[in-house]
Amino acid sequence: MTASRRAADRAADTAEKQPAADRRQQAIVVCARLLGERLDTRTLERDGALGAVPLAVTVDGGGIAIMFRYGAVVLFDTAPEAAERFLATLKPLVTEKFAAPEREDLRILVRADTEQLIDAAGNIVLRDRAIERLQLIADVLAKNLVLSHYETRMAAIFDRIEPLAGTLRQKGRAGVPGKVLLQHIGDVLLMQQKMVGRVETGEKPELVWEHPELDRLYMRLAEEYELRERGRAIDRKLDIVSRTVETLLSLEQTRSSLRVEWYIVALIIAELALAVYPLLLRH
Repeated sequence: MTASRRAADRAADTAEKQPAADRRQQAIVVCARLLGERLDTRTLERDGALGAVPLAVTVDGGGIAIMFRYGAVVLFDTAPEAAERFLATLKPLVTEKFAAPEREDLRILVRADTEQLIDAAGNIVLRDRAIERLQLIADVLAKNLVLSHYETRMAAIFDRIEPLAGTLRQKGRAGVPGKVLLQHIGDVLLMQQKMVGRVETGEKPELVWEHPELDRLYMRLAEEYELRERGRAIDRKLDIVSRTVETLLSLEQTRSSLRVEWYIVALIIAELALAVYPLLLRH
């Protein structure tokens, strides 16, 4: 057999093997969005849903949407036009919409013969596209978006708190009304309530307890997106902001109490003056 013949045979073998490789590997485009503070999914819960917790439904035009009540939506294998139409239908169901929604775009590779969970390019690698696996990935991506949103908000809160601490150091007072400080405390409490009570960023999803075989995938994804570390960092920052604002509020209340006491002293002195003045006139 000549060299040219052997080269032709190798090219033919490669051409025959390429379609089989393509069939073994399937790419799924993932689009995750954090639309607002809350998403009313009750109107979307219907017969034929692919999954209940979290809610998974098919998208008109192709693909799957997995939604969370804390405002996150994750779309799998959905064309951009179909994704935009679906997101538009959700707008009336979103409470306190974000002007600039957090977003995350990535790819999932489905390979039946792989042991990888995340490859060198950052793609998530799965053995199959079972709905439970997609729900788990959606849960991690949704929590990642919430953490990103609160990291941005925490940076803004620190920017507002820093001048107050500077004023306290320079002038010995908070320099802002108590109402503003109470609003800061309200922001902190709402963030803690959502992270701990609604999103549960540091907890395993119920899906893992129901499907123990997904535990390894969840742990790898949680490590990749640093869910626990970022959650702890935000908790520490919330604690610092809370203690700072409470200290400033306490000082402001003390100043207000001291001011009231001086008013009372001034009234007592004025009353004594009014009582003594007629006696002085008589003498």
